[in-house]
Amino acid sequence: MTDSSLPCVDDLLAAATRIAPHASVTPVLQSHTLDGLSGAQLAFKAEHLQRGGAFKFRGACNAVWALPEAIAARGVVTHSSGNHGAALALAARTRGIACHVVVPEGAVAAKLANIERHGATLWRCAPSIAAREAMCAQVEAETGATLVHPYADARVIAGQGTAALELIGRHGPFDTLVVPVGGGGLAAGTALALRAAAPDARLVLAEPAGAADAARSLAAGALRLDFTPDTICDGLRGTLGAPNFALLHGAAEVIVIDDAATVVAMRLLWQVLKQVVEPSSAIALAAILAQPARFAGQRVGVVLSGGNVDLDALPWAVA
Repeated sequence: MTDSSLPCVDDLLAAATRIAPHASVTPVLQSHTLDGLSGAQLAFKAEHLQRGGAFKFRGACNAVWALPEAIAARGVVTHSSGNHGAALALAARTRGIACHVVVPEGAVAAKLANIERHGATLWRCAPSIAAREAMCAQVEAETGATLVHPYADARVIAGQGTAALELIGRHGPFDTLVVPVGGGGLAAGTALALRAAAPDARLVLAEPAGAADAARSLAAGALRLDFTPDTICDGLRGTLGAPNFALLHGAAEVIVIDDAATVVAMRLLWQVLKQVVEPSSAIALAAILAQPARFAGQRVGVVLSGGNVDLDALPWAVA
């Protein structure tokens, strides 16, 4: 497998073995209250309790430990609004190599603090995908570091799929899995996990209305990426990657959610599950609550993708 190839089931299984010494087996949470509200039996995979505070440690860890020794010694680089950058920094630290993270202006302060805490070098850029990629290319040229793309890297996709593989293997079977979608690493990895372990289960993606390129792309049968993201779900502002689209096309449905509904779901998760999750996680529950008939009576696995919240800027806080 190369960084630009499509991962297969064997890559997913290899990733599960590779990251096992480093990644946490996160718990699965349930709530009679949320089951009652949704009309379904929900099982929440608590990836906000993963190392680094998000599922993204899985993909970053797989990418870092898959590198040959000589290449790894030159370090790694990525661009990230926060969670992937923190995950790659932590993964690099487990192998004792350098990590460079290009961060856009306006990134969540709590997420930048996570990146710095794990020892990465930060590089600032304008808040656009083009600016991120240009800065990454510059850092690659200056340092010799290997690019680990946040979601379009096959090693990352395979690693992200281990969350669903773990959920299905330990708590399945499920009728449906619901995960957030931004760049598509978790979504594509989950599609791969369903192919391996639950081929009859549906995959439903929750996407913010202010960054609904996955919904448009899957409906059109081709990537539709011309948009400016506008959503509270900062972890879902990335555009859908080409390999992610290839794995998801024909294999997933999308529910588009307004930010207001996501905030309601986030508050519910804090109040009922007593869990600190970020908007990019809560959108998965929001999708279920928005269309309860679609999930009624089903066993539904839900990936709570991350919990790196800026506590000084909670969406329901009173000034």
